[in-house]
Amino acid sequence: MGSQKLIGIVLLVVGVILLYFGWQSSQSIGDQVVETFTGRFTEGTMWFLIIGAVATVVGLFFTVVRR
Repeated sequence: MGSQKLIGIVLLVVGVILLYFGWQSSQSIGDQVVETFTGRFTEGTMWFLIIGAVATVVGLFFTVVRR
């Protein structure tokens, strides 16, 4: 297994974990109240979701694409 594929798998796993934590955070009472009044999630939740999505896409790319 090449180093590129290993990095891709690690990024994919970390990305999915961050997405899970972001989703869990978005379902909390505090975040629901903030979303109700402002129309968006808290800054911390958004960072979990954004970084998780980017890490998942990059990890998937590194895992699937071969050089």
